[in-house]
Amino acid sequence: MGGGIAQVVAASGRRVSLVDAEPGAVERGLETMRKSLTRLAEKGGPPADEVLARVERVDELVPADLMIEAVVEDAEVKEDVFRRADRTLAAEAILASNTSSIPITSLAGVTQRPDRVIGMHFFNPVPVLELVEVVRGRETSDETADGIIELARELGKTPAVANDFPGFVSNRILMPYINEAVYALQDGVADVDAIDTIAKLGFAHPLGPLALADLIGLDTCVAIMKVLQNGLGDDKYAPAPLLETYVEQGKLGRKSGEGFYIY
Repeated sequence: MGGGIAQVVAASGRRVSLVDAEPGAVERGLETMRKSLTRLAEKGGPPADEVLARVERVDELVPADLMIEAVVEDAEVKEDVFRRADRTLAAEAILASNTSSIPITSLAGVTQRPDRVIGMHFFNPVPVLELVEVVRGRETSDETADGIIELARELGKTPAVANDFPGFVSNRILMPYINEAVYALQDGVADVDAIDTIAKLGFAHPLGPLALADLIGLDTCVAIMKVLQNGLGDDKYAPAPLLETYVEQGKLGRKSGEGFYIY
């Protein structure tokens, strides 16, 4: 996700500094960006090298007008990033999170600029999907929200504004749908292919729920479901036991080579 976000921002003519604590993550992101940009260039997009020239690899957070955080869906990890960004970036800079479920107000609470903290939730694959879910925290200012909405449009995206509840709009709807598909598999209602075929053809979705879970990452799905369960205080959002079993076995989806499908 971070690489995809960096790609669309750089493609808009802006300079990007890309940082990740995991060894090799930035290099993998840049390689994925190059492949994506090469395909887009063949369809009339800007040359890959031209866009990549605006992306700088850095080892630590650096001063910028905007930070877009896209780390693992773990509140403590994200809060640490926001604390460091609050110390590093100028007071007028905006701190945005690509979180898919963690309340923005809680992230804003660890900074000295809660009015300049906002959710900027992209969808995967970022260069292809049009939506940006803009999530206002309790203290997010109109100026901050308006700036991020305008930026999303300049990136060629369509912004939609949501208020700050666990899961926002997208994952409050999507994750129970995926979770119920896992329950259908667990209960023996149908096999993986049948469940996804019924959803794709019956609902006119480009991906079935189990293939989509593999794309998102089964560990991320579990993390989001737990945020919903705890944040909304309702066990109907508890992750399906089979979903948790797959994660315990290291079957995380596409990123591990196996989930509900083998890649």
